[in-house]
Formats: sequence, structure tokens, C-alpha cells
Amino acid sequence: MDAETVLTTTRSVRRKLDLDRDVPQEVLDDCLKIAQQAPTAGSMAAQFRWLLVRDPHKKAQIAAYNRETAEAAWEKYGHLVEERALKSAQHLVRNLERMPVLAIPCMIGRPPADAFTQSAYFGSAYPAIWSFQLALRDRGLGSSICGYHLQDHEADVAALLGIPGDVLQISLLAVAHTTQRDFRPAVRPAVRDITYFDAWERSASLG
Repeated sequence: MDAETVLTTTRSVRRKLDLDRDVPQEVLDDCLKIAQQAPTAGSMAAQFRWLLVRDPHKKAQIAAYNRETAEAAWEKYGHLVEERALKSAQHLVRNLERMPVLAIPCMIGRPPADAFTQSAYFGSAYPAIWSFQLALRDRGLGSSICGYHLQDHEADVAALLGIPGDVLQISLLAVAHTTQRDFRPAVRPAVRDITYFDAWERSASLG
């Protein structure tokens, strides 16, 4: 699969994940090695960690924490979400414990207060997360970020998994083989509609 195809067809997969097929550790190892090469702020390079969860009991507990927060959010705001997107999210959350692997990216050290250092902190984590997702896609696997538990239950999941108090869970990714490989580019706003030049105003050349 060429780079452009991987970059334009890596979807947040929820309803087309194979819940019954095992994910070999060697495949995850390869994807994590690729993620390690993502660009990062020099001072943050040694702070990033991955925690992979396969244990059924622990996955069930994590899934329950995610569902509690997600269901409450849908009850309150679900009517504001496009129906197809809502059903997709509900499918993922309601089947989270069945995912072969839950991957939790973490950073050692709690997030800083100022915007400048936050940029380096989170900017050193998400390129690695995205590279991991791209590498999974290239190998016939899919993933979806699902971090509802971070709203109310980060400490509960930390206690369940033995994560130290000075370590932040950045997110959570459901990982599985996909039931299809022919994903397509999604509909997105045209570049001309989201690009500005030199100032926050529409360029005459773009209309």
C-alpha cells in the first residue's frame, strides 16, 4: 500500500472491526516500532509509553468505565450528533471489551499549564499515535480512539492497571483486524475553503 493511500484511507474504524480474530503481538511490535519514529519534541522523547491490554477482566472494567461516561453524554447531547456517527460510536463503546487489544498511550509527567509547553507535550504524543494507526492500516488492522473514561475514570483505570499517579493516559485505542480493506477517502472540506494567507481572511485568489 503506497503512502498516499495509507494517509487518505486510514479511518477511525468502529463498525468494521473483527472482534473474533486475534492480533499477533509481533504485528503490534512492528507498528509500535514505527510509532517510535514519529516526530517529537526532544525533551519529551523519553516520556512516551504504551500500555497494551488483552486481559478480558481488565478490558471489561475499562469498557464499563467508558460506557458510563459515554451513555451519559449521549443521553444529554446525542440528539446533536448525526445519527450514523452516533450509532457508530455506540457500537464501538458497547463492544469495547470484545476488542482484541486496547492500547493506552501515556506520557510520564502530568500536562503543563501553559499553552507553549502543552504544545510540546501533546504534540509529542499524537504524532506517535497517528503513526501507530497508519502502521495498523498498512497491515490490515483498524483502530479508533475511545477515551470517554478520561472524563470521569482516569484514576479508576490507572488503579486497575497500576499506572503511577504522575503518568497521564493520553487516550485509548481499540485495535483489531478490519473486516474489509478497501476504505476510501472521506468527504472533507475543500482546501480552498479552509486555507488563509498571511492573515485570517479569505484570499482574493481563492474567491
